[in-house]
Amino acid sequence: MNFILRIPLLASAAQTESLQALQQAFAQTCNALAPIVQQTRCWNRVALHHLAYKQLREKFPHMGSQMVCNAIYSVSRTCRLVYQHPQSPFNVARLGDKPLPLLRFTETCPVYFDRHTLSVKDQWLSMYTLEGRIRFHLALRPEDEKRFHEKKLREIVLSRDEQGQFGLSFWFSHTQDGETPAADSAKGEIPEYVMVEEAT
Repeated sequence: MNFILRIPLLASAAQTESLQALQQAFAQTCNALAPIVQQTRCWNRVALHHLAYKQLREKFPHMGSQMVCNAIYSVSRTCRLVYQHPQSPFNVARLGDKPLPLLRFTETCPVYFDRHTLSVKDQWLSMYTLEGRIRFHLALRPEDEKRFHEKKLREIVLSRDEQGQFGLSFWFSHTQDGETPAADSAKGEIPEYVMVEEAT
C-alpha cells in the first residue's frame, strides 16, 4: 500500500530564503545535466551517474555530493516520464530517429532529499541547505510517526506552492526500486515545472 504524508514547513524569512536558494541551485544542476541526456539518450540513473557525476561536482561544488546525486535522480526520474511513458507525446517510440527534446527545469522544481540530506527524529526535522542544516519542529500524529519506523520511505520531496509556502512530501511504499512514485506518472502528464524544447 502506498501512502504520501505531506507536511507544511513553518519557515522563517531566513529559512525561506535558504530553501529558495537550494531550489534554484537544484534546478541549475538539473539543467546542466539535461543536455547530456539529450545528446547521449541516456537517462538510466546509474549510467547517468557514471557519465556526469564528476562533471557536475566540479561545476557545482557548493551543492555537495549527495545533492548532486539527488539531482541526477530527479533528471532520470523526469526523463523516464517524458521519454518512456506510453502516453507522453515525447515518447522515444514516437520520436524514432529524431533528436530528443531538451528538458528545462524551472526554479520552482521539486528538490529531492534522502536519508543523508534529511532526517526526522523525536519530531524534529533536520535538512540540508547550501548554508548548512536547518531544523523544523514537526507535530506528527502518532500514526504518522510510526510510519517512519515501520514503512519503507521511497522519496522525500521539497516543493513550493503558489503562495510561496514550502512543504515536504514523504512517500512510503512497498514497491520495487526504480518505480516512479509520483501521481503524475499514472497519466503520463508532463510536470508543470518542466519545459520541453523540441529539437529543430
